[in-house]
Amino acid sequence: MEQLFESILIENGTMKFSAGSFAACFLTSLLLGMAVAYIYMYQGNYRKNFVLTLALLPALVQVIITLVNGSLGTGIAAMGAFSLVRFRSIPGTSKEISSIFFAMAAGLAAGMGYLGIGVVFVAVLGGASILLQKSRFGEMKEERRLLRITIPESLDYTQVFDDLFLQYTKSCRLIQVKTTNLGSLFKLEYEITLKNMNEEKKLIDDLRCRNGNLEILCSAASMGIEEAL
Repeated sequence: MEQLFESILIENGTMKFSAGSFAACFLTSLLLGMAVAYIYMYQGNYRKNFVLTLALLPALVQVIITLVNGSLGTGIAAMGAFSLVRFRSIPGTSKEISSIFFAMAAGLAAGMGYLGIGVVFVAVLGGASILLQKSRFGEMKEERRLLRITIPESLDYTQVFDDLFLQYTKSCRLIQVKTTNLGSLFKLEYEITLKNMNEEKKLIDDLRCRNGNLEILCSAASMGIEEAL
């Protein structure tokens, strides 16, 4: 059992490198990458390009780690090259960022020759990720909403909706105010908790009467958090 968690690249305390061990690490990293990509796809919406990246990322990391193993200078240079990727990529969601680290960790385990650890790591963490995704762990209350309201500059946004929020919401918090259209409009963003989910349309209809039928957006609060990330 202990041999399952030992590195196939280390024998008697010294690093042993061969074509066979490299091929084993490389193939294992590819399989782990496909497993990570499948786990990501299983959890919801996805893009094909990102899924392909997840599938190949462990193999890329494995090759680099295997080649620089034992060389401090080359390892530092490789780490610097990895840091450049941050400035050549667009911001992603928390799910995408965690999946990238998941794939890199699997590639790192394979690159160091710890194939058993890599397999167990992907299986356990992937299973835990799927279970948590299916459960209600971390979900916000359904009554919480992110409310965006556009109003003309002539309205005093500090008090104009107070009576409506008192009628329809348990709590209300103004998050930000933004001017638009050369300052002729204000965009207000609130975080609210509804008293009754069935009265959401009534709230929006009453708000439309106050803001001159300008744009109103009401969405789940978690969507606003993802956009901020």
